[in-house]
Amino acid sequence: QVQLVESGGGLVQAGGSLRLSCVASGTIFFPGTTMGWYRQAPGKQRLLVASISSGSLTNYADSVKGRFTISRDNAKNTVYLQMNSLKPEDTAVYYCNRPVNPYSWGQGTQVTVSA
Repeated sequence: QVQLVESGGGLVQAGGSLRLSCVASGTIFFPGTTMGWYRQAPGKQRLLVASISSGSLTNYADSVKGRFTISRDNAKNTVYLQMNSLKPEDTAVYYCNRPVNPYSWGQGTQVTVSA
């Protein structure tokens, strides 16, 4: 089994920044695993906003491109999401997981952006 633990969320004013972390543990070969960050706003579907491959190639949803940066530290089994220029519409619970055959979801971390 694989456990995913997200952290780093909080309440921030529009224009502010947050850095999210996700630590993976259990039966995972983290360096070889593409990882992604998702978000789910109240009443909406969970959406993939950024992903990073084993070779550190990155992709972003148009809504966050230029503002969010995904990175990884394979030595720590950790994937990060640096979020800058935050907007109220970024408010959501943020989760990490692998995009293909996702593991069990973690508890997520709440990000709230006030206007």
